Amino acid sequence: MRRHLDGIVEIENRSFPDPWSRGAFEDYLDAPDGELLVLEEAGQTAGFALYHVSFEDAELYNIAVDGAFRRRGFGRALLEAVLARARRRGAERMYLEVRKSNAPAVALYRAAGFAVCGVRRNYYALPTEDALLMDIILISN
Repeated sequence: MRRHLDGIVEIENRSFPDPWSRGAFEDYLDAPDGELLVLEEAGQTAGFALYHVSFEDAELYNIAVDGAFRRRGFGRALLEAVLARARRRGAERMYLEVRKSNAPAVALYRAAGFAVCGVRRNYYALPTEDALLMDIILISN
């Protein structure tokens, strides 16, 4: 996955006002429980998703698609792959935080079955903004 690191960092920098540093991605790749999915299209890094599964809980840390590949279902495909992998690893619930103003991301998460379960006040910087805390139940009774 390290071969995609340059592309991931570029997508991150273009997608978020307060992006993760290259060092943060390197640390994440060295962590034993973190997982990275990369979506390639025509030999280019088109998108990525970072998530973590710990026992019955999972957390989606980051998901982004390069602007040139948006509006083609890649974000949805990445999210569905993350959910499927988390289920296979035994996760019962997945959490995420998203900027309150990020309407496209909120819509994507809602369409996948996530619901708002809380608000983290002033969670984000650049600009300061609340985060919606969302979750989804991954197991069926």
